[in-house]
Amino acid sequence: MVLRKRVLIAVGGGIAAYKICEVVSTLFKIGVEIRVILTRSAQQFITPLTLATLSRHPAYTDENFWQPTHSRPLHIDLGEWADLIVIAPLTANTLAKLAYAMADNLLTNTVLASTCPVLLAPAMNTDMWEQQAVQRNWQQLLTDNRFYGISTASGLLACDRVGAGRMAEPQEIVTYVQSLLYTAGKRDLVDKRVLISAGGTREYLDPVRFIGNPSTGKMGLALAQAALHRGASVTLVHGPASWEVPLGVQAIPIVSAHQMRATMVQYLPNADIIVMSAAVADVKPREYSKQKLAKKSLPQALPLEPVPDIIAELARLKQPHQRLVGFAAQTGDIVTPALEKLHSKNLDAIVANPIDELNSGFGSDNNQAIFLDKQGQKIEIRPCSKLQMAHHIFDFLVNK
Repeated sequence: MVLRKRVLIAVGGGIAAYKICEVVSTLFKIGVEIRVILTRSAQQFITPLTLATLSRHPAYTDENFWQPTHSRPLHIDLGEWADLIVIAPLTANTLAKLAYAMADNLLTNTVLASTCPVLLAPAMNTDMWEQQAVQRNWQQLLTDNRFYGISTASGLLACDRVGAGRMAEPQEIVTYVQSLLYTAGKRDLVDKRVLISAGGTREYLDPVRFIGNPSTGKMGLALAQAALHRGASVTLVHGPASWEVPLGVQAIPIVSAHQMRATMVQYLPNADIIVMSAAVADVKPREYSKQKLAKKSLPQALPLEPVPDIIAELARLKQPHQRLVGFAAQTGDIVTPALEKLHSKNLDAIVANPIDELNSGFGSDNNQAIFLDKQGQKIEIRPCSKLQMAHHIFDFLVNK
């Protein structure tokens, strides 16, 4: 997805600097070319040698900046070289300098000498993060279209305080980097509200047994990440899942198809784009036992009844300005049943994806599909990561 892209990672002085090792290592493994800058205070937490080893290139410090060892100024070379700059951890000090375009070290000079997108991952003590001046600087910086921010998470901090201020986890930073390298920083979903369903539903027979499916919700998660990174306001309605919800996404966990239907209908009126990627059950046990059934009490034939057809109801309720996209997980011929669903459910588009192909479908990090819409468009999405497939889908929707 991001081969031969160039990312400059600037490390600020904070205990969260240790997380950058995983970011650098992961990006290198997927083919990204890395350069690293460390501020003077960052070197108190992590060494240039560590990051040079992981990036396979010497890491730069202010000592390199102030010494004329290059044919051109170092900050100019680095600023022109980068496709993306990541600043993590972003400290209150560096945040203030960037907000007021100050340049007194290699990091800040390089940012001012560049034109590429800049991804910011702040990390600091809760009281520091919540200071009015810090929040003012943060909001001011994000009004500049070059800057993208991953808000802080809440949890136990290194100072033993529990609250906001934790830097985003490495995988979340890596995913955001992948998105920005794919989109080159475009925000074509700004002011759009995207409603996504994800994962499988569970229809319980008793407290421990249920009818379900293998869906993990990874495709819906990727759709939420892609939409968020392109500027949308995202609501994610998801079944039981093992992954963390991205910072900035409104997540609503559900279990059954009935709960998903109620939630999707509730949030439908405020959505511009609705993507129904969840694997919703078709039937449920007719009767539910509040107590666990003994093995000998299990019915020989399980009476079933249909669950609500959520996407058909959403199609009936949606307004002309809203776009409704469905998914069709199929084996064998994936196009014919997907087209039937597209027209019978009155959808705007549908994504037909095979679940009997290697490294595709349920549980996989990758996917492939055929995108179909009611205008007759048919576009193949070749095997790729689910994040990249999510971006392809939004490309099709935005460019219509």
